[in-house]
Amino acid sequence: MKLIFCGTPVFAVPTLEALLAAGHEVALVVSQPDRPVGRAQQLTAPPVKRVALAAGLPVTQPEKIRANAEFRAELERIAPDAIVVVAYGRIIPPWMLALPRLGCINLHGSLLPKYRGAAPIQWAVAMGDAVTGNTTMLLEEGLDTGPVLLQQSIEIAPEQTAVDLFDLLSKAGAPLVVETLAGLAAGTIHPQTQNHEGATFAPLLDREDGRMDFAARTAHELYNRWRGFQPWPGAFTTLEGKKLIVHRMTIGLLNSDGSGHAEPGQIRTEDHRLFVACAGETWLEFLELQLEGKKRLAAAEFLRGNQIHAGGRLGSPTS
Repeated sequence: MKLIFCGTPVFAVPTLEALLAAGHEVALVVSQPDRPVGRAQQLTAPPVKRVALAAGLPVTQPEKIRANAEFRAELERIAPDAIVVVAYGRIIPPWMLALPRLGCINLHGSLLPKYRGAAPIQWAVAMGDAVTGNTTMLLEEGLDTGPVLLQQSIEIAPEQTAVDLFDLLSKAGAPLVVETLAGLAAGTIHPQTQNHEGATFAPLLDREDGRMDFAARTAHELYNRWRGFQPWPGAFTTLEGKKLIVHRMTIGLLNSDGSGHAEPGQIRTEDHRLFVACAGETWLEFLELQLEGKKRLAAAEFLRGNQIHAGGRLGSPTS
């Protein structure tokens, strides 16, 4: 089958590799332009581009695609059977949706219609879901509203982070895309309309999503958000007006009596361990922290280097 593949980050790499291994002709790889990365702002090619070039595939990186006449002419000349889109990062315009005979096939990291949007994997973890999965669907002009082709479920372990789940879903999704193309070509897969009334959304993450609100959320809720918001925006609060990043945490279990009676955000130390009170008389234990302008430290070392006052409190009175 003659394909055009649109993808940019590492999440899309296993699918591109699986398509090549299955013997498909990838006539063109479309990826976002190289971007500056790191403190040195060195111009860096996206992972999909690097893999494509290593495989000897032609690559194009248009800054814009909707009204790009040159790009459109190139795709029309190829006349692909299907366009496969995995984490490309651009909205596919109507002319492109209508171009291939089998349509534009997208791999989405959730069980649609749940978690439509830019960050489905992060929000599934952050909301404490026990199960998520992958969906292949036909793209249309709406945001992740197209007909479902195939789905697969994957369990989310209680301690898995979004980083862990990204890797699992990207690898599991690759053969699902290959299976989808085979089914479409054979006529054995019949697109199913989504239940739009059951849709939920997974918006792009914001820095403030990482701010810990101890009064509004229980320890489990904050722990799940920390798992989901890896590697960014993570989890942070303030200590005496300075930003405090929490790199590792767990649900807290204190040994002392009366541990549940504290105001949200109040700190308690016990056996060189650091605990903070959350909503619902629950507790988090902070295992690894980093105070603004300082290095990352294990909790015991952090406590040795920072004087924590009795009854001290994290965040503002409302967070």
